[in-house]
Amino acid sequence: MDNSSYFNLSIFLNIGPYRYPAFVLCMLLYVFIVCANLVIIVVILRERALHEAMYVFIALLSANALYGSVGFFPRFLLDILSDAHLIGRPACFAQIYVIYSYAFSEVTILGVMSYDRYVAVCQPLHYHSRMTSRRVKQLAALALIFPSLFVCLSVYMSARLPLCGSTIQKLFCSNWHVVKLACVPSALTQIIAVVGAMIISFVTLFCILYSYCRIIHLCWKSASGFQTKVFQSCLPHIVSIGINCVTSFSDSVLNSYNVQDMNPLVAIIVSLEFLIIPPILNPLIYGLKLPEIRTHIVRLFKFKNNI
Repeated sequence: MDNSSYFNLSIFLNIGPYRYPAFVLCMLLYVFIVCANLVIIVVILRERALHEAMYVFIALLSANALYGSVGFFPRFLLDILSDAHLIGRPACFAQIYVIYSYAFSEVTILGVMSYDRYVAVCQPLHYHSRMTSRRVKQLAALALIFPSLFVCLSVYMSARLPLCGSTIQKLFCSNWHVVKLACVPSALTQIIAVVGAMIISFVTLFCILYSYCRIIHLCWKSASGFQTKVFQSCLPHIVSIGINCVTSFSDSVLNSYNVQDMNPLVAIIVSLEFLIIPPILNPLIYGLKLPEIRTHIVRLFKFKNNI
């Protein structure tokens, strides 16, 4: 049994003097993620015209991106400059909780947003009576609490396992990799993790598919002008779903491979996709594509320039 109080994150490359340019690049990415998502949140909170369900969920998506980035980047930036990549067990399990509750919350928020688009397109006359402030709060709480409880249970069960190793083949702590270090059979822990992930994923996927099947069916029978309007309204959400599916699938596939048999640079890039790409692209997609948000962002910066 391994009694070490630390885990070793083993796939960091020894890039020598190039660590400083890598640090600067990753720091710039982190600053951009924080600033871009904060702008979205501030604009939506400031503008009363944006206090509708769709924009509240967009702000929630940006807040979740900030949450996940804060749980990953500070530690990652220190590791880039360090020769040893050790992380204490409590800090490791805390990082697992933050990163994976961020990842699953991203999925459930997108599912809730699909329901909002369904009501807006298919039941426009009842939109404001259905998507009340209370309903929006309930949906937001559901999107955040259920993933958090599931990840909390998974982390609790993993933390109780006796471990026979301390090397994690990742750039950050991963629950799946910790469970693989267990000295005893961990079937129950793995079953709970897999079943919980499948429930969240399939329920959300069903909600998204059902919503868009109904939207497509309605658009099929409607005039081209209506179709164009719906397409412009739903496109940012569809793109966000596509980005999330690709990046999550890449990380899942990586977990099934032995990283030592892969090109280290490829393994690093793939493992970072779901932590970097959605937080960068989502605020750009919603900030630039939706004219309501774009207009208020322009006004915000014009106001600051005039001060």
